[in-house]
Amino acid sequence: MLIRNAPDLTENEVTDHGLYMRRREFIGGAAGLGLAGLAGAAGAAPLSYSKGFSTTEKPTSLEDITTYNNFYEFGVDKADPAQNAGKLKTRPWTVRIDGECEAPRTVGIDDLIKANKLEERIYRMRCVEGWSMVIPWVGFPLKDLIASVKPTSKAKYVAFETLMRPSEMTGQAWNVLDWPYREGLRIDEATHPLTLLAVGLYGETLPNQNGAPLRLVVPWKYGFKGIKSIVRITLTDKQPRTAWNISAPREYGFYSNVNPAVDHPRWSQASERRIGEFRRRETLPFNGYGQYVADLYRGMDLKKNF
Repeated sequence: MLIRNAPDLTENEVTDHGLYMRRREFIGGAAGLGLAGLAGAAGAAPLSYSKGFSTTEKPTSLEDITTYNNFYEFGVDKADPAQNAGKLKTRPWTVRIDGECEAPRTVGIDDLIKANKLEERIYRMRCVEGWSMVIPWVGFPLKDLIASVKPTSKAKYVAFETLMRPSEMTGQAWNVLDWPYREGLRIDEATHPLTLLAVGLYGETLPNQNGAPLRLVVPWKYGFKGIKSIVRITLTDKQPRTAWNISAPREYGFYSNVNPAVDHPRWSQASERRIGEFRRRETLPFNGYGQYVADLYRGMDLKKNF
């Protein structure tokens, strides 16, 4: 189908065996390490899933994924989300799917998980800041959720919105961005088979600091497009306003496809630093997924539509 699984790829090659087997111990000891967000309000729980389409690259360690990330609702430093996200209550949690569709609905997160066949997909993630990871997500295709609400012919875009709860997401008390966080995709991007709604990481429910309980993963776009802690998904006939594009439109375009030929105004995008590696590596167009997604942008000027 989209990305083949190497038949000779063993679980030990996917990640360090000791780390994988000790992940429960790591999560259980998170408070002692000052990583309060790891277990979240309800605690990490194993998920039932099948193997999906994945890169054969070795994933980044669980510790790096959960302690080095951006989630400005909990602070602007890389370590802030892990330290501050433990306050977020992810149960009960509902997601509203509405807009240009025939069957809008509000669904609880646990019902949403039960209603969909979960897959583990190991995707590359490239941050606009110039660093990257390889992350083993667990989730389901966004296209399945969109199909369930029967979009109308007017549905040209999909808008996403993050929870707004400053009492728990303390970074929202600061005017770093125009809260709540918003993102958007074209409908063909949203319904592409690679686009994932993630509910888990390393086989267990998402840690709070990584976007619990539901986040978007679009592996050919820069990481900030992957909106976290989603509470609303709206089908619309207009291009949605998005958080970083509102904040700095010259620096952060609506599409934000990984493109080594289009520099950020303040730094080059030609190379990246893979977390856990010493040397930089070349950035791949569309983050290496071009053979699957480049046709979505046929005839577009990808420098103008950055």
